[in-house]
Amino acid sequence: MLARLEQYTVGHLEALESFKVQYDVIERICTEIARTLERGNTLYICGNGGSAADAQHMAAEFTIRYKMERRALPVIALTTDTSAITACGNDYSFDVIFSRQLEAFAKPGDALLGFSTSGNSVNVIKAIESAKKIGVATIAFLGKDGGKIKELVDHALVIASNDTPRIQEMHSLAMHAVCEIVEQEVCK
Repeated sequence: MLARLEQYTVGHLEALESFKVQYDVIERICTEIARTLERGNTLYICGNGGSAADAQHMAAEFTIRYKMERRALPVIALTTDTSAITACGNDYSFDVIFSRQLEAFAKPGDALLGFSTSGNSVNVIKAIESAKKIGVATIAFLGKDGGKIKELVDHALVIASNDTPRIQEMHSLAMHAVCEIVEQEVCK
């Protein structure tokens, strides 16, 4: 058991090294989100499975609060409306569950953040494509080599690991760093 714990820790630290060399990317992501929210525009977030939970978590941190008492910020997780998701999945395809919602709500000047540990989630790709047509800035938290999504977005944080739990741990670290920095920038 101790050997497995050591292996777990080593994997975590290796993923952390991938995170640490991308401070410039995280800074650009924070700037993009802060500018979006300062203009009164909306940040939309999407992902699947654990990344759907990350999307909801991040939206709650911005909408309710992260650390400081401040106004609510307009951030929406596209993963929360089960009626829209299941209707879209049934009537169209699971591939467009996020893009259909963006078509309904997003406006030029908004931003989209997509989580994808593989970098190849089809519904996140379609959301990014839809966002670009609307004039929405695109951001992604990715894993592995960034997959197809890396080349599609304006800003990509790529955790260079093939281990999904380690990728998700770094996405959580990045999410909290972004929330704290953006909250301080927007609500000074």
